[in-house]
Amino acid sequence: MNDDVLTFGVEEEFFVVDRYGHLSPAGDSVVEAADEEQGELQQELTRSQAESATGVCTTHDEAERQLTTLRAELAQGAARRGCRLLPSGSAPLAETALPAITPNPRYERMSEHFGATARTSHTCGCHVHIAIPDRETGIRVINHVRPFLPALLTMTANSAICDGYDTGYASWRYQQWNRWPSAGSPPLFTSLDHYESIVDAWLRAGAILDRAMVYWDVRLSEKQPTVEFRLGDVAATAGEAVLFGVLIRGLVGTILASEERPSDLSNEVLRAQIWRASREGLSGRCPHFRTGDLAPASDVLDDVVTFAAGALKETGDLDFVRDGCAKLVAEGSGADRQRARFAKRECAEDVVDLLAVRPREG
Repeated sequence: MNDDVLTFGVEEEFFVVDRYGHLSPAGDSVVEAADEEQGELQQELTRSQAESATGVCTTHDEAERQLTTLRAELAQGAARRGCRLLPSGSAPLAETALPAITPNPRYERMSEHFGATARTSHTCGCHVHIAIPDRETGIRVINHVRPFLPALLTMTANSAICDGYDTGYASWRYQQWNRWPSAGSPPLFTSLDHYESIVDAWLRAGAILDRAMVYWDVRLSEKQPTVEFRLGDVAATAGEAVLFGVLIRGLVGTILASEERPSDLSNEVLRAQIWRASREGLSGRCPHFRTGDLAPASDVLDDVVTFAAGALKETGDLDFVRDGCAKLVAEGSGADRQRARFAKRECAEDVVDLLAVRPREG
């Protein structure tokens, strides 16, 4: 591996649920009770959520160690509060009340300004940060990666069961999240100024309250020198989250080494393509990144890996990604496994039992 390898990091959001699987308002105390040995643990918009973030990673082994540890630490903190940690994009069980907003001035302002959008869009995602030298490079990455977004969404789709029923979507979270006015697929930007002009217009319109509310599926980070991929559901396992992250790094590395022009794919068409991916997931059909024609999602994912193979090989990730994708296709995505477990008894509690993270031992 050369010294110029792209570094990356992964953020994961989780639900905190009680022993029956219903959302618990203990998210803030779960974060406080967890033993934070590496990475970062923090609160989220609602009191029924918790978030973790790795440090800067260079290898898939490093990322997997950190994610596994962070999940176990949060699960242990949840256990100390009589709760469980749930990696699911949407809440599986039907709730009788809306989740409480975390008592944080920013979150409270968001709740007041956006009303039911803030209270009903409680979802859990997986965000991947890839280091970039400057924001202009980030715009280049965003423009080139847009056609790959449908295939990427199928990898982590993990929200088929929500409110006690099968939604018919592999990633129902993606549909829920797109209620926010700044969410969804990014347009094809003509320049960094074009990106900034849209953000400025959103701020003036009150469609976002600050720059951290730019919720495009891929955006420029405001806190780190990274481009941030935000479209994925929280993965069912830490290994699947790492697979998602290193494939994205491979794509970015391939894009940066290429001199090809980005696709002129319109945002209207891209939105429809991502909708299809959120509907069918990995076990269905997905628009191909080159043609836009529907093909088995597993075949499209294999072509994505082939496209990024050179960069993946350079970082020592190629075999890891190929093996991980083969396992994911064979065993099914998180959504496939949710749906299979639910179908046995039509019991959403079974889905909670399937996904809940075990606390660390000792």
